[in-house]
Amino acid sequence: MFIKLFILFITVPLLEIFVLLNTAEQIGPWPTFLLVIATGVAGAYLAKSQGLDLVQRIQIATNKGELPAEELINGLFILSGGLLLLTPGLVTDLFGFICLTPWSREPLKRYLIAWFKKKITKGEFQIRHL
Repeated sequence: MFIKLFILFITVPLLEIFVLLNTAEQIGPWPTFLLVIATGVAGAYLAKSQGLDLVQRIQIATNKGELPAEELINGLFILSGGLLLLTPGLVTDLFGFICLTPWSREPLKRYLIAWFKKKITKGEFQIRHL
C-alpha cells in the first residue's frame, strides 16, 4: 500500500506540472492561472450545492427508517470530487468533475459496489459492529 501511495504522490504532481506548463504554453500563463482559479471556484460551488442536497436526501431516508446507502456512496464521491477540484491543477479538476457529475458518477459507483462485494466475498474486507 505504501508503494502505491508513494507512486501516486510522485506521479500526480509531475503530471499536473506537465499539463499546466503545456496549457500555459498553448493559451498563456494568465489564462491558465485564471482557469485553475475558475475550476476551484466552480468546484467549491458544485460540491456545496450537491452536498446540501445530499444531506437532505440522507435525512429523508433516515426519517423513513431506510438505510441511506446510495446517498452515502454519493457523499463519498461528492467529498472526493470537491477535494480534487480544490486542489490546484487541471488533471485533478477533471477527476473532480467526474466525481461530481451525476451521470459520470454512476459507473464509478457500480465499480465501487462491485469492488466492495468482491472484497467481502473473499473475506478481505470485514464489517464490524462497535
